[in-house]
Parts: sequence; structure tokens; C-alpha cells
Amino acid sequence: MHCDESDDPLSRHVETLAFHAQCLGLQGRVTGSHLTSMHSMDNYYVSKLLPLMAEAGVAAVANPLINITLQGRHDTYPKRRGMTRVPELLAAGIPVAFGHDCVMDPWYSLGSGDMLEVAAMGLHVAQMTSQDGMRACFAAVTATPARILGLDGYGLEPGCRADLVLLQAGDPIEALRLRATRLLVLRAGRIVARSPAAVATLNLPGRPSCVDFCNRT
Repeated sequence: MHCDESDDPLSRHVETLAFHAQCLGLQGRVTGSHLTSMHSMDNYYVSKLLPLMAEAGVAAVANPLINITLQGRHDTYPKRRGMTRVPELLAAGIPVAFGHDCVMDPWYSLGSGDMLEVAAMGLHVAQMTSQDGMRACFAAVTATPARILGLDGYGLEPGCRADLVLLQAGDPIEALRLRATRLLVLRAGRIVARSPAAVATLNLPGRPSCVDFCNRT
């Protein structure tokens, strides 16, 4: 549910959402999108709000590209970053996914639908540049949203649906750092899109003739 997309520290919509999720027995089936008012809320109030969300099983979706563009626009300085409290939500055991939100509309005309760009922006805004933090941001555009949506057959285990994107990278952090080329897109095991591998050629004496972006040695 679109919720608390404002800079108002007194907004209480996410608290209401969590309260009704519990009252209606909807634990684990409710997600709040944006939740940007949390970046302005009093820390003491947030310390009470996070356990309420966790108890109600309310997940969160931050939208880094849009949140940092629209929120805090009328601030002078210091200027608020605008995104919800991703590290604190994760520490409370609340699933956090990243979304793109606007792609090409009056609010944001620079969207590409690139979820690696979304994850990379999210980790910078949330200052999640540790190894674990970057992996959590990669999960926020892959496994975590699939879990929030309750998708069946998601993943790489035998018997899964084989809906996947093959990246030209050795690991998730490299994928984020390089905005890795999407080599293949598969739907139910069938290739629906393909891109050539990125190759950088070198002309330096004593150096390799090309760069292998999957080789970390």
C-alpha cells in the first residue's frame, strides 16, 4: 500500500496500517511502499513503531530514485535524504525491498527500469556500503521482493520456474559495482532477451588484450 510518502514527522499512516493488519489477521500479507515520513520522525517514536510493524508482519518497499528526488525538496540545508530507514527496518527483522516507482512520468523522466541502478542508489543513500549491506541491497531487488510477493517457484533450486536474469558478474557486489550486462533474460526457462557480453579491449604492452568482467583474479 502506498503509505506515508511525505516529509511530515507527525504522519501516522504506517502505524495505522500495522494496527489494522493485526486486527484483520493479515500478518505477513501487507506491505507499505515509500514510508518516507520515517526519515523525519522522532527517534523515540520510531523505536516503538518498528516493533509494531515487525509484530504485524508488515513489509516495506523503499523507492530510492524517486524518494531522494521528491522528498526534502523544500528543505534548505541541511537537506533530508528522503528515503525511509532501511538499515533500521532490516535490523528489526522487517523485510525491505527496493522499487523503481516512477519510470517516465511528470515526477521522474529519467527512469530505465534498471533494478541494479535502483539497488546501487539505495545502498548509497542508506550508507549500506559494507559487504553485508551491499548484499542486502542486491537481495532487495531479487529474493526479498519475491518473498514479499509470495512468488512460488522463485530461485535457482531444482524445480523452480527458471524466471531469471543472467548477469555478467562474478558475484552480487560486482554486479552492483559494474551495473553488470544482462546477458540473458529467461521466462519459464525460455530465453526472451539477450545482450552481448561487455568486452573492453586494451592496447598496453605487457597487459592482457581484453578485460574479463567475470574474472576477479
